[in-house]
Amino acid sequence: MTDNEPITWDNSVILSWFDFKAEHHVAKFEDAFSVIKYGFTWTVDSEKIGKEVIFSIKNIKIFPQFFPTLSSVRISEKNERLLNHEQGCFDLAELVKRKYFRDIEKIFEGKSYPTRGKNEEQDKQYAREDSGKMLNIEIEKLENLFLKEKSEYQKLTEFGNNIEKQNQYNFEFKKLRISNL
Repeated sequence: MTDNEPITWDNSVILSWFDFKAEHHVAKFEDAFSVIKYGFTWTVDSEKIGKEVIFSIKNIKIFPQFFPTLSSVRISEKNERLLNHEQGCFDLAELVKRKYFRDIEKIFEGKSYPTRGKNEEQDKQYAREDSGKMLNIEIEKLENLFLKEKSEYQKLTEFGNNIEKQNQYNFEFKKLRISNL
């Protein structure tokens, strides 16, 4: 992995200030800023039924990713409390994914979609392209849910300054890290 690649969430991944590589903009309200998005993979299965080729979406995997080259910290404010809070943003992304993953799976479960190609090669190409677009719509919804929950997390914990609220979240994050879900 290079320094420019996103860091994928794993229960053993703990962020460090070294991971915040972007220059912090002086006008930013936050003392630290984490860019977290969802990556995803999937499998496309296709079959021919009569003259029509249909495809289905299976084996969906979704994973939160932290982007070091887009994340920053105000140098004067680097401390363990703030780093713990930013780690919490990353952990929260995993919690949100787990909360809504089954809903996303259900959208595609047992469903087939027509292809739009003019030959077998085009059918495969378009099935991959169309399935990616369909999944991307659901990932965008998931990211919006995450941003809403992150905003609530920021507000309730006062960006990590409300120790009591931060500790409540930390307890949930600790359970996340020790679970094998």
